[in-house]
Amino acid sequence: MKVSAQGSVPDLAIIAVRGMPEVRPGDNLTELLLATNIDLRNHDCLVITQKIVSKAENRLVAIEPTDPLSHKPIVESESVRILRRRGNLVISETAHGFICANAGVDLSNVERGQAALLPKDSDRSARRIKEQIHARTGVSVGVIISDTFGRPWRRGLTDIAIGCAGIAAIVDMRGSTDTFGRQLLVTEVATVDEIAAATELVMGKATGIPAAIVRGLPHKWFRESSVRSEIVRSPSEDLFR
Repeated sequence: MKVSAQGSVPDLAIIAVRGMPEVRPGDNLTELLLATNIDLRNHDCLVITQKIVSKAENRLVAIEPTDPLSHKPIVESESVRILRRRGNLVISETAHGFICANAGVDLSNVERGQAALLPKDSDRSARRIKEQIHARTGVSVGVIISDTFGRPWRRGLTDIAIGCAGIAAIVDMRGSTDTFGRQLLVTEVATVDEIAAATELVMGKATGIPAAIVRGLPHKWFRESSVRSEIVRSPSEDLFR
C-alpha cells in the first residue's frame, strides 16, 4: 500500500508482514519476524500489534469460557482509576497512564478461556525488539507497539501506539511556519499514533497479519523515544481530571 504525502514526507510504502505463526508464551518475536524473510532496511519503521507482544510475554490470564463477564475482576485489578461505567463497559486508567476501555483487557484473537493483558512496559518491549533486530541484521529501524483504542467524543476505533523505540513519538513543529508563513505555536504531531493507524489498514482485525513495515519516513524522525514519557499527558496538564 502506498500513501502520497506532502511537504518533507515523500511517498510512503506500508508493507504487511505475512507468514507469522501463532505466537506462544516465551516465543522470541524477533526470531519469528525474521523467519518470515522480512525485508527490513535502515530507517524502516516496524509496527507490531500488542496482542502478539502480550502473548510472547505471557501476559495471558485464565477466565471462565462460559461466563462472558468472568474477565471483569481482571479489569478492576488492571485499573488504577475507574473513570466511567456504563453497563458492562468500564473506562479506566491503567498503570501505564492509558485511558481505555476495560483497562486494555482483551478477549479477541486469543484462545477461548484466556484474556490478554497489556504488556507491562511496551516501550521496553519495543526497545528490546529494535536492539535484537540490529544485533541480528545490522539494520537500524524504529519499532512501534500498536493497540486499538476508542476516542472520546468520536465513534469508531483506531490503532494508536502504546510503545515505541527509535522513532519520534512526537514531532514538535512549534516555531516552524505554515504554508502562509504564520508561525506554528502549539502544533505537536503524534507521529507514532499516525503511523500505527496507517498500518492497521493493511493488518486489519481478522487477517492474521500482526505486523507491518512503513518505509519512506523522514530520517530525522528516527531517534530515541518513549510513548510513556512523550505522549501520555501528566495530570497537571490534563483539563479533564
